[in-house]
Amino acid sequence: MEEKIKFEVEFPIHASPQLLYQYISTPSGLSEWFSDNVNLRGELFTFIWDDSEEQAKLLSKKNEERVKFRWLNDDEDNNSCYFEIRIQVDDITKDVSLIITDFAEDDEIDEAKMLWENQISSLKQVLGSA
Repeated sequence: MEEKIKFEVEFPIHASPQLLYQYISTPSGLSEWFSDNVNLRGELFTFIWDDSEEQAKLLSKKNEERVKFRWLNDDEDNNSCYFEIRIQVDDITKDVSLIITDFAEDDEIDEAKMLWENQISSLKQVLGSA
């Protein structure tokens, strides 16, 4: 198994941190842009796309700031892999960005970044800030 590499991507977004947090931390918010449907049982989020589903454990969250998940199927590979969606507000300009931290194998990083670009594009459409 190839070692996964950590990467970060930043997306400027026109929305309040309070509103954004609802879209990144709740099953109803996530199901509007991240996957077709999301179920929550305890700390386990089940993300459903067409004919597949993946489970992720909520590792941590901080109100109006960030959420951090680990895919359960990554457990046996590497416990240090996770994905985090962080809301960043510029102190001076008050511009809001989403910072995505994720892991991918070396030859899949570009593909993973494109996937996040598509996901965030969907989020921007839902928010009306596309």
